[in-house]
Amino acid sequence: MRFAVLGAGGWGTAVARLLANAGHDTLLWARDPQQAESIANDRVNEKYLPRVPLPIERLDVTAELDKGLDADAMFLAVPSFAIDDLLRRLSPKVGAPTLINLSKGLDRATRQPVSELIAARLPKASAFALSGPSHAEEVGRDVPTAVVLAGKNADLGEILQRAIATPRFRVYLSCDLRGVELCAALKNVIALATGISDGLGYGDNSRGALITRGLAEMVRFGRSLGIEERTFFGLAGLGDLVATCTSNHSRNRYVGCRLGAGDSLEQILDEMTMVAEGVHATGIVHEMAQARGLEMPITEAVARILAGEADPPTLVEQIMTRAPKREDG
Repeated sequence: MRFAVLGAGGWGTAVARLLANAGHDTLLWARDPQQAESIANDRVNEKYLPRVPLPIERLDVTAELDKGLDADAMFLAVPSFAIDDLLRRLSPKVGAPTLINLSKGLDRATRQPVSELIAARLPKASAFALSGPSHAEEVGRDVPTAVVLAGKNADLGEILQRAIATPRFRVYLSCDLRGVELCAALKNVIALATGISDGLGYGDNSRGALITRGLAEMVRFGRSLGIEERTFFGLAGLGDLVATCTSNHSRNRYVGCRLGAGDSLEQILDEMTMVAEGVHATGIVHEMAQARGLEMPITEAVARILAGEADPPTLVEQIMTRAPKREDG
């Protein structure tokens, strides 16, 4: 198959490398012409995926978006806040494309998952999402990885599943597209919380509690939207939650660690080259939870810390001293 990966961050670069090494003609699009030229000449994305050599055969790199429009499928690998702009650029040029979302966030303006943006901008498109515990740094080194590909078109999903999978990259199928995308966004909020806990110097007990109660919040939120609960216990939910909350590769955990250590959000983001999707998703999820009357204390605490309304130690104490409850409540 012919693939185009639109977005040359770490994850987009890792996926483009994976596809090319699997024998597919692959185009990697970078918004910045200088970045595209550097990757094309040096065969490495030193800024976003350093020390990972890229294949010479079957992988082209360009800053010209039009070169990827005739691909059999396009991966959307830009941050969630940039996807609407990318879809607006694509919509006059493509008819019924196959689009696979790689971002793990929600649209700020509409609070929608990316698949719903796709449906609004390109009604004839076939939308999928690829998610799960899949750090770019590890996929780029061919560390065994399992992910889930979610979409409504089961037949096309099976074709993509067979094309994307490799002996080191196992792909499962799901029809719960919205659920997989929401899991991808929600787990980043909890990763911020576990990072804050780690930054405060707390230990494994605290991290384990936050992951477990964070999963309960994710399920509660998903239930209010009619999401299949089993999705939250699969690769896109529990699998990615554990990886993101415990890994040194996790951008969201990194931001949380520094917040817990006392650094300001502005300083942290100014010094980062990568995007921590949870910073943008937290406020959206918190507002949606409030509108539905959902009790999500971890999400609320992270939202308040990001907004500068309270310091981490105070909010930890507030969470720990809440009224006693049943675990299944």
